[in-house]
Amino acid sequence: MSEPIYLGISTCPNDTFAFHGLLERKVDWRGFNFRVELLDIEQLNQRLFAGQFDAAKASFHAALLLADEVRVLPAGAALGFGVGPLLLAAQGDTLPGDLIDDTGGQPRPAIVLCPGAHTTGALLYRLFHPGEGEVRQQVFSEIMPQLQRGEADFGVCIHEGRFTWRENGLHLVEDLGQVWEQATSVPLPLGGIVARNRLGAERLNRLHNVVRESIEYGLAHRDETLETMRKHAQAMSEEVMFAHVDLYVNQWTVELGSTGRQALATLATKAVEAQLAPPDVPALQVVGAG
Repeated sequence: MSEPIYLGISTCPNDTFAFHGLLERKVDWRGFNFRVELLDIEQLNQRLFAGQFDAAKASFHAALLLADEVRVLPAGAALGFGVGPLLLAAQGDTLPGDLIDDTGGQPRPAIVLCPGAHTTGALLYRLFHPGEGEVRQQVFSEIMPQLQRGEADFGVCIHEGRFTWRENGLHLVEDLGQVWEQATSVPLPLGGIVARNRLGAERLNRLHNVVRESIEYGLAHRDETLETMRKHAQAMSEEVMFAHVDLYVNQWTVELGSTGRQALATLATKAVEAQLAPPDVPALQVVGAG
C-alpha cells in the first residue's frame, strides 16, 4: 500500500529541473504516493507554516522559524557562492537609505520591495540594511515590473532577475549574496527541502533517497528536463532557464555536506544576532545527521 506524501516545490527552473525525475516518475517513488503542488516560494513558506505540506521547498529563513517541527533533507538545497539576491534600483545613483523627492515636495522614505517576509532575500535585506526605507512585500515576479513602472524605488530580486535586470533597464545597488560571503566566508543558504519530523526517521530517509535520485536523474538527462521546466516558466528563454539551473543546482544541491551544514548554522547565528529569529531558536537538524 502506497503512503501519501503532500509535497510542495517552487515553479523555478532549478526545482522543476531537480524534481523532473520525481514528477515524471523516472525514479523509484519507494512506496510513496506523491501529491505535488508547485507554488511561489513565499506561498510555500506560508503553506508550510500552516501545516499543509508533509515536505516542501522552503526559504531557510522560514525553515529556521520552524526548526522544532521540521528537518532539512541533505539533498535539494539552493546554496552556494554567487547565488544571492540582488538589490536593484529604479534609478541610478540612489541608495535605500536615501529620502526620495520625486514631486518637488516633501521627501519620503524609499519604497523597498522584498519577495516575502520569510524569504532569505528579505532576511538579507534586513540584516544588511536595517531600518532603511519602507519595506513592502511583493510576489517576486512583480518586483522588477513595479520598479520599471516607478511604483517602487528598490527591490530585492531573486531567481531569473539575476540574469535579466540589465535588459529591464534597472540599476544594481548591491549583490546581497556577495555581502553575505564577505561577512561570513560561507556559501549563502537560500532554501532547501524540509520535511515534518512526524514522518519519522525511516520515511525521512526514504524521502531523501527519492529526492536525491531525482536530482541525479536531472543531471544525467539534462535535455529531457526542458519540457518540465518550460511548463512552469513559460516566459523564460531556454538560455535563461539553463543559466538558472547552472547557478542554483550544484554540489550542495546533491548533498549539503559539512560546508552546507556550517552555512545553515551561520544563518541561524546571524538571524538571532539581528533579532530576526528568537534567541532560543533551535538549530536546523539535517536528516540522517547526528
